[in-house]
Amino acid sequence: MRTSNPALRAKALRRPMAGYGAEGAMTVSGAVNKTAFLLILLLFSASWVWRTYFDEGLAAVTPFMTIGLVGGLITALVTIFVNKWSPLTAPVYAVFEGLFLGGITAVFEKKYPGLAFQAVALTFGTLFMLLAAYKAGIVRATQKFKAGVVAATGGIFVVYLASFVLGLFGVQIPHIYGSGVIGIGFSVVVVVIAAMNLVLDFDFIEGAARENAPKYFEWYGGFAIMVTLVWLYIEILNLLAKLRDR
Repeated sequence: MRTSNPALRAKALRRPMAGYGAEGAMTVSGAVNKTAFLLILLLFSASWVWRTYFDEGLAAVTPFMTIGLVGGLITALVTIFVNKWSPLTAPVYAVFEGLFLGGITAVFEKKYPGLAFQAVALTFGTLFMLLAAYKAGIVRATQKFKAGVVAATGGIFVVYLASFVLGLFGVQIPHIYGSGVIGIGFSVVVVVIAAMNLVLDFDFIEGAARENAPKYFEWYGGFAIMVTLVWLYIEILNLLAKLRDR
């Protein structure tokens, strides 16, 4: 049950699993349906911000991006710590993230025309490709695979955290945010690791279903997939922007 997604921790799942029979338990198909619904909500709110960008300009979408960022963070934390509320908080999270992603996509699109379509296509293409490979048994979440992805994700988190702390003092980690070979290579690695986290999420949800997690975990599982997808999309945007700068 190892995973690097903070929304999918074994500790979070273990407590509510006991005492649920088959009728009251989550299913993988249910989690898939909930994930699809959350994606629709995210795309709807992102499209609304996107339309506002074209109608009124970038300045008009900045407040929505800020609201989405703060609201999404708060809602995500609430969902993680009180996962029983996920049938309510997961849809709210999806709407907030749509506002944020619509705004940040507009920022990138203004500087790099055509980048938005490429990032969306690559994100969904990666999702469906990995899901198909996982279901076909081509990609397997073995213990070594899980340990490697978790370790790599932890390393990326440490780099980002160190970059944030150093940035408060006006210091920047050299090269990794630039469009040079090192910066592009770093972004490629991060995109690959983010994508591999989807495999861990698929495996974790299947494991939760086998252990008869409660029905509301269908929403919680969908929320967890959304967390990884949002991260993956932002990293793809960064990578494509670096490639454009080259």
